[in-house]
Amino acid sequence: MPRRPAPARPALRRPAPVRLVLWTAGAVVLLALPFYLERFWLQAGLFAIAAGIGAIGLNLLTGATGQLSMGHAFFLAVGAYGYCALAGDGGRSGGHELVGLGLPSWLAAVLAVALAGAAGGLFSPIAGRLRGAYLGIATLALIFIGQHVLFNATPLTGGFNGRAVEPLSLLGITFDDTRTVIATVPFQSAEKLWYLALAALLACALFARGILRGRPGRAMNAIRDHSIAAGVMGVPVARYRAAVFVLSSMYAGLAGVLLALVFQRTVPDYFGMVLSLEYLAMIVIGGLGTVSGAVIGAAFVSLLPQLLTRYSDALPLVAAPGAGGVSPGEASRYLYGAAVVAVVLFLPGGLARIRPPKESA
Repeated sequence: MPRRPAPARPALRRPAPVRLVLWTAGAVVLLALPFYLERFWLQAGLFAIAAGIGAIGLNLLTGATGQLSMGHAFFLAVGAYGYCALAGDGGRSGGHELVGLGLPSWLAAVLAVALAGAAGGLFSPIAGRLRGAYLGIATLALIFIGQHVLFNATPLTGGFNGRAVEPLSLLGITFDDTRTVIATVPFQSAEKLWYLALAALLACALFARGILRGRPGRAMNAIRDHSIAAGVMGVPVARYRAAVFVLSSMYAGLAGVLLALVFQRTVPDYFGMVLSLEYLAMIVIGGLGTVSGAVIGAAFVSLLPQLLTRYSDALPLVAAPGAGGVSPGEASRYLYGAAVVAVVLFLPGGLARIRPPKESA
């Protein structure tokens, strides 16, 4: 019998040269920014990077697995205050004695992330059995519990005044405001933290991307699309939901540690319901279920109030609080609220779906 010709193999998809050049140029620009930007812009960028890490974790939970969480800010607070308590030496704040173990700061950061994961693990049995609005309401309770603890556990949190943050020390480098001159540019805490934050964001993004592109990612998407069918196919639905909730909590804990290092002081008011809503806006605007969407949405939501604050004098209807106009914080919430509506109506895939077509070889 004559042999049939073998089917032609599809052409392998290779990265386009233009995309490779753009990625390389973007990496060079990010690495060079501390040498040219002032402290305000570096701190705004650090807030965006920390928000990107937390948004990736929430996107794994909500975008990829379909579990609505309203308590993401609680786990950020666990990471931030856990680091303060583990790395601090105690002292006094607002007339109260503070608790501090005085551990090495790098070890305190690792344990703070693990502590956020443990808090997620305690809640994971509930997360593994609830879904939709029921899980959202249950996680919303974490915000109220967390706010009560933050304001009243003064030996641990410092109460209303918060507590100072111990600078991070890693590999002989202390990420504080001590001036270190590099190429005639004075490097302080923001410049030093920039590279550490970029490395953390890259590691978190690659890890999440590997999960989404592998077998766990397919199982998570199956649970999101139809949990009953996923269970029939042999996917342990409750176990996956609980595991993803713990992983998302650890991402939030790392974001909380980074935010604490950037702020250099933790205050309870920041870790409220508004912060959780902002994280939901990040993943909706950027794109549900994608790593790039989480980073893009985090940059949009976190940088917008910074830009409005910076240029409030030149913008109509936007003014400093008490000056007769809309405050930059309120204006930013109006704008990304409108952005959420616009994305849901006209761009369901989020900003991450706006891409040039890929070239194939």
